[in-house]
Amino acid sequence: MLDSAAVTDKVSYRESGVDIDAQDEALREVRRIARGTFTPNVLSDIGSFGGLFRANFEGITNPILVSSTDGVGTKLRVAQAMKIHDTVGYDLVSHCVNDILVQGAKPLFFLDYFATGKLRPAVMTDVVRGMARACSENGCALIGGETAEMPGFYGDDDYDIAGFIVGVVDESLLLDGKQVREGDLLIALPSAGLHTNGYSLARRILIDKLGHDFQTILPEIGKIGEALLAPHISYRRPLMPLVEQRALHAMAHITGGGLTDNVPRILPDNLDAHIKLGSWPVLPIFKLMFDAGNVARDEMLRVFNMGLGMVLVVGKDQVDVVSKHLTQIGEKFFFIGNVRRGSGKVVYDAPPSGFASWIE
Repeated sequence: MLDSAAVTDKVSYRESGVDIDAQDEALREVRRIARGTFTPNVLSDIGSFGGLFRANFEGITNPILVSSTDGVGTKLRVAQAMKIHDTVGYDLVSHCVNDILVQGAKPLFFLDYFATGKLRPAVMTDVVRGMARACSENGCALIGGETAEMPGFYGDDDYDIAGFIVGVVDESLLLDGKQVREGDLLIALPSAGLHTNGYSLARRILIDKLGHDFQTILPEIGKIGEALLAPHISYRRPLMPLVEQRALHAMAHITGGGLTDNVPRILPDNLDAHIKLGSWPVLPIFKLMFDAGNVARDEMLRVFNMGLGMVLVVGKDQVDVVSKHLTQIGEKFFFIGNVRRGSGKVVYDAPPSGFASWIE
């Protein structure tokens, strides 16, 4: 028999930790922000059960859809500690744009997933505002997403985000690694920092081992938290013209796995990428972590991007075209190696004095 007090003591969803009214408040602002990214092909508003996008691919003879999904990892811990949330939203879109760019695709639309223990409308809208800024810069529509308030699963101030992107490429412009040849040159574009990978190791070194906090200011680096929140660069604007000119054989986005694991993703099984250490400047934050963390050379190269965000594989006959274009638009680039016969891996050609002199 039920206790009469239990019967009369009503329980609400809000008392269980989920505030639907707060979600509605946040989504009203999200809807306004997202509408600013809409392109003419968007047919639905935010809040529909599904996002509608007209498949109108003018100028594309044989369209191929390219999709990707990703997150920003434990960079979120830095954002939460610094109370700066728009940058990780920006990072998320940029990361996804780059992941389809390497196959030659232009972004069409983007969707997000935002999960938290207790919905803070101001935090959520800051994150979405960053996403919208990156979407607008990349000609990509933010057409929908999902908000999940999950008390008891996440802490009240914790949140996680994921992004989902769809783009399109004409089959004639598709980059799939099959064009890579022996003798191709490797040209790299710089990163702004860690981008969205290696943050668990970075926090272990800078915060746990050295005893700093995110507000600590260090020579050359500045405030640790701000250095770690340096934005993930989107390379669509400088590189899409080269895709359209068929000036590239392949591209590798340098994310988790660093140069060691990402460059082989675009190599045929019978070719190696020889990368010359010392051929590009290493950012101070990587130098600090290498020295202070006593991290092995191979570990650094596999965890961090080491200052390179994108690697281009370029045929010898197109090197002048690529370098001239990048120079004209003011984009920094470095010649870091070439493609030789091998077995589908990265080979590091170290300077005679070794790794330590390279990273100093």
